[in-house]
Amino acid sequence: MSRSPTTSYHIRPVSDRKQLDEFIAVPWPVYQDDPNWVPPLLFEQRQRLTPKNPFFQHASWQAWTAWSGDRPVGRISAQIDRLFLEQHATKTGYFGMLEAADSPELVAALLATAESWLREQGMQQVRGPFNLSVNEECGLLVEGFDTPPYIMMGHARPYYERHIEAAGYRPARDLLAYQIAPDFDAPAVMTRLAEKAGRDVTIRPLRRKQLQQELEILRDIFNDAWAGNWGFTPFTEAEFADIGKLLTLLVDDDFVQIAEIDDRPVAMIVALPNINEVIRDLNGRLLPIGWLKLLWRLKVGYPETARVPLMGVRKEYQQKRLGPALAFMVIDAVRQGLIRRKIRNVEMSWILEDNSGMRNIIETIGGTASKRYRVYEKPL
Repeated sequence: MSRSPTTSYHIRPVSDRKQLDEFIAVPWPVYQDDPNWVPPLLFEQRQRLTPKNPFFQHASWQAWTAWSGDRPVGRISAQIDRLFLEQHATKTGYFGMLEAADSPELVAALLATAESWLREQGMQQVRGPFNLSVNEECGLLVEGFDTPPYIMMGHARPYYERHIEAAGYRPARDLLAYQIAPDFDAPAVMTRLAEKAGRDVTIRPLRRKQLQQELEILRDIFNDAWAGNWGFTPFTEAEFADIGKLLTLLVDDDFVQIAEIDDRPVAMIVALPNINEVIRDLNGRLLPIGWLKLLWRLKVGYPETARVPLMGVRKEYQQKRLGPALAFMVIDAVRQGLIRRKIRNVEMSWILEDNSGMRNIIETIGGTASKRYRVYEKPL
């Protein structure tokens, strides 16, 4: 247990189920008067923060809860991802799951606790927030507080930005979320590119009866497309199997589109209905009747928004004229299914601010940046 030298905050490690539940519950008082916060589903949070999460097959972590008297007032985690360390020549660990009352001393004490643990594990730099990895929720919301987050994206209090920077952190990268209506008018330049490429490219939806093979195709394209990008960490088979459970539960087959050239998969896109729309009033609880409400709403009152969390074009095509055509073709294909489901708005997220190629494609079809997330770093 550690204590901030200027306050009465006590910071205690999480080591059992009861302490984990206390850790998970911290955001509720932090966001009690924020109409745009979406309470996460408690069962999903518990699953995510136990060894059942395949992330922990290649990562170690520790979580802490800060107390003021008998009240939990903050929390933080620290993670070391061995796959990241194998990919990058840097001894960098993560901080994440940061939530706290509006106190610079409290935020500084939480960050210092995570830093100390990472330093003890041999790390020389800390980066975050990652909840828990670069392939999950990442970045601190710094613009776009006036709307709720989409599925698997984070929300934050505006004061976090200044408190983190006051603790010595500097911006490493900004990530953007784009909004776009799926019934956009396709620009002529994109249409011409697609028509020219169409002779060689086949676009098809998910083959649900071959789900395991399809997941491996999606994983392989994503890992190839993103390899070498800032912060890249490959998805493992186990992590994508978890994504498969989500796809099975939530998506129609045409919410997944795969582009093939000579029967070889070369590009893909995945869209998810934005279930944050339909869980906001459940207060994180699926029992006793939350499950029924959720299933009823997904069947009868389908979400009007969706998110594209996964998209990729194999690296060999990215610097060729075919690259933008493939990206547009899978976007154009997936939007047909979204329109059929009466989806009125789609978030494409997240996009690295310096990824000019993807930003140009999204902006050419009418996308506008709606939220900005920031990843910070600090030497240890």
